[in-house]
Amino acid sequence: MVPARPRPHGATATPPGSPANLQRVRDGSGLLAAAALRRLDEELPWYRSLPAEDRSWVGLVAQSGITAFVTWYADPAVPPHGVGEIFSAAPTDLTRSISLQHTLQLVRIVVEVVETHSDQLAVPGGERDLREAVLRYSREVAFSAAEVYARAAEVRGAWDARLEALVVDAIIRGDDDNSLRSRVSALGWSGRGSVLVMVGTTTSPLDEVRAAELRRATRRAAEDALVGIQGDRIVLVLGGEGDLEAAAVALLHRFGPGPVIIGPTMDNLDDAPRSAAAALAGLEAAPAWPGAPRPVLADELLPERVLIGDSEARRTLVRQAFAPLESATGAVLETLSAYLSTGRSLEAAARDLYVHPNTVRYRLRKVAELTGWDPLDARESYVLQVALAVGRLPAAH
Repeated sequence: MVPARPRPHGATATPPGSPANLQRVRDGSGLLAAAALRRLDEELPWYRSLPAEDRSWVGLVAQSGITAFVTWYADPAVPPHGVGEIFSAAPTDLTRSISLQHTLQLVRIVVEVVETHSDQLAVPGGERDLREAVLRYSREVAFSAAEVYARAAEVRGAWDARLEALVVDAIIRGDDDNSLRSRVSALGWSGRGSVLVMVGTTTSPLDEVRAAELRRATRRAAEDALVGIQGDRIVLVLGGEGDLEAAAVALLHRFGPGPVIIGPTMDNLDDAPRSAAAALAGLEAAPAWPGAPRPVLADELLPERVLIGDSEARRTLVRQAFAPLESATGAVLETLSAYLSTGRSLEAAARDLYVHPNTVRYRLRKVAELTGWDPLDARESYVLQVALAVGRLPAAH
């Protein structure tokens, strides 16, 4: 800062906002604006990296700030008002290009420029008054900037919440809409990696505070995340390149008591409706398996989903269990059928088939290899029994 010139002997302080001081400040406003723009370009890398259009808007905001200060300085006895107009010339989208921190840096540089030139601009004896006026006005500008960003964030947050709800609803409905990707991109969805859907319930509908907390937790757990709150039902869409099932498990405590279902992992967002359909069917069918783990994968509820008429579950059982067994050699399907129909007894199945029990045991191991479900496990043998039943129905072929 340029050192203040000593006040001549016998000189009196210039009254605040005096016509002489005011006129000199008005005459020097162009100098101040040019100096501010030079400082912005020299000291702020983020300003230099902005597109030309945004850079021009930032420069306009800086010039508006100086002009508004000169207007207010004409009558500093009146509390500053209308400082929000400084930002009104720039589009609202500018708040997406520069952050509040950047805006405050802009305010600081403008203040420093005016302070630096105060001794040059002020009449003798008016230097202190001008500096104090600058500091007072800069405080109001800073508050105004914070208010502008808070208002923009509130509007954007409300819009994002509505858009997020529409996107989650579209995924649940399975809408074949080409605009889905553009909508999720507007919400910050990167599109990298896989996708899965997780559903559960809460004891009561979430208020705004709990909903915001859930969104923050979900975004910390996964690279990409969408949150749908539908009454007492919560739908989470998780995406990214990490372990999405582990991320889903980490969010379990965000749900209320009751079943929490994790849909199958899909390759991309286009297939997310399939994961959502499986998860929602699992949520409906979960009461039929009281001993189900929590959370439980939707594909672990295939028999229960078949009972409620889920055609995808029926097709999955036929594809993953019945079809491999039907095409296998060595009487594998016949052996499994005999084992299940005799109350899961190796000896009884061996007698029905006229083979040794070790042969039955060997063939059942082949069943586990072919399907991924072990007939010797009580739960998994139930899955296989349902698979055999639906596979023998004419509708399965």
